[in-house]
Amino acid sequence: MRGFTQDDAHLFMRPDQLEEEIIGVIDLVKFMMEAFQYKEYEFELSVRDPNRKQEYAGSDDIWDLAENALISAMNKAGIEFRRMEGEAKFYGPAIDVHIKDALGRGWQGPTIQVDFNLPQRFGLYYIGEDNAQHQPVMIHRTVLGSMERFVAGLIEHYNGAFPVWLAPSQVRIIPIADRHIEYAKRVEKAFRDLNLRVETDARPEKVGYKIREAQLEKVPYMIIVGDKEVSEEKISVRSRSEGDLGQMAMEEFTSRILKEISERV
Repeated sequence: MRGFTQDDAHLFMRPDQLEEEIIGVIDLVKFMMEAFQYKEYEFELSVRDPNRKQEYAGSDDIWDLAENALISAMNKAGIEFRRMEGEAKFYGPAIDVHIKDALGRGWQGPTIQVDFNLPQRFGLYYIGEDNAQHQPVMIHRTVLGSMERFVAGLIEHYNGAFPVWLAPSQVRIIPIADRHIEYAKRVEKAFRDLNLRVETDARPEKVGYKIREAQLEKVPYMIIVGDKEVSEEKISVRSRSEGDLGQMAMEEFTSRILKEISERV
């Protein structure tokens, strides 16, 4: 058995609100792509095959209305798109966003689908300003698409070297000797209290070996603690990308890493 997870949402609105809502979802999609540092992605308009209209639910008028709303919203948002005949779902047209992976291949991610048919089939209605019943319009939208596929794509996109805000393990503390473990655990607790994802490598291995492992595992920051750090209540910091940053106060380091996380550096 196979399954996948989608960040799916259904938006219900009046027909006159449709275009504005589509633009709002487009803005959300663009924000998310930029947050994950995707700069190469393409918009496609998936419409029905004009030669197989009998395979789609709903009338020509409903389909024309839905397709025109998507086209108008993308035009107003200044988006270039390709028209894909026959790629629509049976219940409505859609905007499909394809993200380029590390090999230049396109994978479908975000989707914005306009659906006039399901509200009609489910008998949905709202009371308008005229106190009469009216049928709403429905938008299906996923911002990331398949979560499993999106995460798999991210691993390739970053080559495993996730930015600090995304890294599963943000900080690894490496005590030089057993006598430094107690201080390392105090540092770990202080970081955890700030909601940092941190772990202490207290294995009886050489420091160089543990640093090399952390580097190969692409941990963004390594904290080395020894006699000098314990006596001065400081930490020695090593960056995955910048190398040795030297000794600093904990407050200086936490200010740095929290800023990187908040700004999604």
